[in-house]
Amino acid sequence: QVQLVESGGGLVQAGGSLRLSCAASGRTFSSAAMGWFRQTPGKEREFVARINRSGGATDYADSVTGRFTISIDNTKTTVYLQMNSLKPEDTAVYYCAAGRIFSASAPAFTYWGKGTQVTVSS
Repeated sequence: QVQLVESGGGLVQAGGSLRLSCAASGRTFSSAAMGWFRQTPGKEREFVARINRSGGATDYADSVTGRFTISIDNTKTTVYLQMNSLKPEDTAVYYCAAGRIFSASAPAFTYWGKGTQVTVSS
């Protein structure tokens, strides 16, 4: 089992920045990839960014490319999502996920955190 806890969400004005953190515990060595997804009411969970365990491979949704950066710390137990130039349409609950496959598909991830709310005001 892997436990994931997100933090860092909040309210920010458009154009501002936030950094989300995801602390992983448990059998973290079993997870080859980590990802961030987001969800708004009535919509499906949407891929935001992913990173492999070594940190050598990353991938982003088109909507956040150039504004968001995913990274992993040296202990491989904390993943970050640096979000710059935030827009009102970035408002969502952001979820951290861990899985065995380096994928942009939500079903490929086995473990999920409970989410952290990000609200961007215009």
